[in-house]
Amino acid sequence: MSKQFAVIGNPIKQSRSPELHQAFAAKTGVNLTYTKRLAPLDGFTANIQEFFAQGGIGMNVTVPFKEQAFAQCQVLTERAKIAKAVNTLWMKDGILHGDNTDGQGLVEAIRALDWTLENTDILIIGAGGATRGVIYPLVQAGVKKIVIANRTLSRAEQLVADLKDAVPQAELQAIALTDLAGEFDIVINATSASLSGDALVLPEALQFKHAYEMTYGKPSTFLDQAQARGVPTSEGFGMLVGQAIESFYIWNGVKPELKDFL
Repeated sequence: MSKQFAVIGNPIKQSRSPELHQAFAAKTGVNLTYTKRLAPLDGFTANIQEFFAQGGIGMNVTVPFKEQAFAQCQVLTERAKIAKAVNTLWMKDGILHGDNTDGQGLVEAIRALDWTLENTDILIIGAGGATRGVIYPLVQAGVKKIVIANRTLSRAEQLVADLKDAVPQAELQAIALTDLAGEFDIVINATSASLSGDALVLPEALQFKHAYEMTYGKPSTFLDQAQARGVPTSEGFGMLVGQAIESFYIWNGVKPELKDFL
C-alpha cells in the first residue's frame, strides 16, 4: 500500500510539491501518493486532523498556514523553534511533530551551485518569515556574518534581537535598506519585490560575488542588476527542491540527490 502525503495551503493550485515528491519516489523506490489539499482560511486544524486520522504519514505546509502549523505541534525541531514556522508535519505515536526545512533547502541549493558558505559574509534583503527561517541553517553551514537589510529598520533589528542567542557563533547585524553598502560573498533577496514587481535598487556602494533570489519563475529586477554586473546568480527553484528533499528524508529515511532534479 502506498504511503499517503499531502501539501496544504490556500491557494494550493500552484504547488509543485506533488511532482517533486513523486520524482523523488521514482528515484528512490518509495511507494507514495502525494496530493494537494486546499484548506479554508479558518479550517487548517480540522483539515490536518482529518488527514492524519485517515492514516496520512506526512504533510507539507505552505502559505498562509506555516505559523498555524507551528502552533499545532507538540514536538518541534530546533530549526522550527527558531523559525517560528513549520512546513513539514508528521505524526509519531499520536504526537504531531513539526520541522522547518526551508533554510536547509537554501543551504543545499547554494552548495549545489558550488558557492562556498564556510566563513562567508552574507547580506539578506528583507526581514520577514523567509529570512527568519534561513538564519540558523546558514550559520550551522558555516556562515560567519549575516547582515539583514529591511525597509523598516526596526523589523530587522527585532529579528537580530530574537535570533542572536540562537547563533552565538555568528555576527548578526541590522541595517536600513537605504544604507546598502559594503562587500559580501552572497546577497540573498528574501523580499517579495520580485513577486510584487517593486524595483529593488542595488547601489554601486554594495559589492557582492553571488546573488540568490528566493522566488523563482518570475522576472526579478534584483537578478537583472546582479547579472548586469557579471555576478553569478540563481533563482529559488533549487531552494524549493532542497526543502522538499529534506521533508522527503524526514518521512522516508532516504535522501535523493539535489543535483538530479535541477
